[in-house]
Amino acid sequence: MPKFLTKIDWYILRKLIGTFIYSLAIFLLISVVIDITEKVDDFMKNHLSLREIVVDYYFGFIPHILALLFPLFIFLSVIFFTSKMAYRSEIIAILSAGVSFRRFLRPYWVGAFLFGGILWLANFWVVPNANRIRTSFENKYLHSRDNQNSQFDRSTRIDSFTYVTFGTYDPNYYNGSTFILQKIHGQVINYRLRADRVSYDSTAKKWRLDYVTIRTMDGLHETWRSLQDTMIQIPLVPKDLIEEKNMQEAMTTPDLRRYIKREAIRGAEGLNTYWVEYYRRTAAAAAVVVLTLIGGIIAAKKVRGGSGLHLALGIVISASYIIALQFATVFSVKADLDPLVAVWIPNVIFGGLAFYLYRRAPK
Repeated sequence: MPKFLTKIDWYILRKLIGTFIYSLAIFLLISVVIDITEKVDDFMKNHLSLREIVVDYYFGFIPHILALLFPLFIFLSVIFFTSKMAYRSEIIAILSAGVSFRRFLRPYWVGAFLFGGILWLANFWVVPNANRIRTSFENKYLHSRDNQNSQFDRSTRIDSFTYVTFGTYDPNYYNGSTFILQKIHGQVINYRLRADRVSYDSTAKKWRLDYVTIRTMDGLHETWRSLQDTMIQIPLVPKDLIEEKNMQEAMTTPDLRRYIKREAIRGAEGLNTYWVEYYRRTAAAAAVVVLTLIGGIIAAKKVRGGSGLHLALGIVISASYIIALQFATVFSVKADLDPLVAVWIPNVIFGGLAFYLYRRAPK
């Protein structure tokens, strides 16, 4: 019984892995150099040591940029080494020996699922933790000027009927002013609490309210009372009031799922951004498989333009994939397109392209 992977398969796999690592290393070096050039003034202004820059920032930046362009570099790597094989007539020799084109693609399938699995696992745990390191550093040192005014107004929904509003809130001291809590059923306000000052007691896990007025409405009957101060416990803690930019990227997949579930119970709006990120992590791994097969099929045919023509075609397809993904994501976030459909549209389109190219490829 023949082995699952023969010498030819291992030869192609080594080429795929070697070309991918080499191209990714070059691009990564260029990306780091460009990023350092853009941020060197901020590094010097904050008197950061080399260790702080490397450990507290680039340990998070590098996995982020690798995961971002992982599928596209797999695609370009496949095109590059396969077109070289086609130019040297290696593929013609393999097919002339009686190997079917379907059998020839076996190492591409193996490599695609190998790298797709690596990206899938990384997107679930490794990359979110790296993004947490990166965003913490950026918020502390690079975006500090944007956060000089720490007080802001904020409204949030804490359950299906209860809304909370802070006139101002200072996240550094966990206090604010003009606190309003309302219970709304349909179009009717049944309960309204207002406090001039509010602060969070981290020991009691409760909010302290000062100079409180409470109105309760029951049809035409209304009651009103005032309190000097009181303590209330609601499903809201100070960290829930802080929305960091792209915070969904810094959550592991289990954390992201729990966050979405909690916010959905509260009746929060704008969750499509989080659902897009949740589904994108799996869709990106599937994109590795689809793009690897497209690259292998396109580059296996020997053409007069050689590798240059194949690479040009690869860049066009890569750009088309990115555009399709961006359009679908925007439609999901802004136009309420189902997030699962949005992130899988490019894979479905390019999966159809892969099937078409396979059917048209010379066997």
